Amino acid sequence: MKLIVGLGNPGSQYEKTRHNIGFIIIDALADRLGVSLNQSKFKGVYGTYHHKGEKVVLLKPLTYMNLSGESIVPLMDYFEIEDEDLLVIYDDLDLPVGKLRLRQKGSAGGHNGIKSTIAHLGSQQFNRLRVGIDRPTNGMSVPDYVLGKFSKEEQPELDKAISSSVEACETWLDKPFLEVMNKFN
Repeated sequence: MKLIVGLGNPGSQYEKTRHNIGFIIIDALADRLGVSLNQSKFKGVYGTYHHKGEKVVLLKPLTYMNLSGESIVPLMDYFEIEDEDLLVIYDDLDLPVGKLRLRQKGSAGGHNGIKSTIAHLGSQQFNRLRVGIDRPTNGMSVPDYVLGKFSKEEQPELDKAISSSVEACETWLDKPFLEVMNKFN
């Protein structure tokens, strides 16, 4: 069984913001796989899908970004999902818009959603798909920037990143994560 989580914040005011790229990708993946995120439990919304006999869960935590682990870990415990079968998708200020970086472990790198996940999981050993959102350059504060929407000029790179992220997730359903990293990094 595998769990793919997209990090973000619930509520219409956060839709399509940089910080919600995880939600955006989970929605695109769910659409591609024909999965309805219609189950509400574990402080999140999720849906299940069967791929070649293996159950796959897609989750959007509704805890707000800083408490994401409060949704992820109880769901993992309930479905008995191992750490290596977890993939978390989230935004990264240190990558250019649209750039992907996949890793199997690491620190939170200042990302509060990942800090919460690490704290609740008790481990830094889980798969991550980071999607670049770049840093503000016009003197805007980081919180205002990450809670802002992508510009029209960023849209082509964002569209490519969403498509590549969905493809990476689908590839992970069939291949070891190391192979996915080698293909998409």
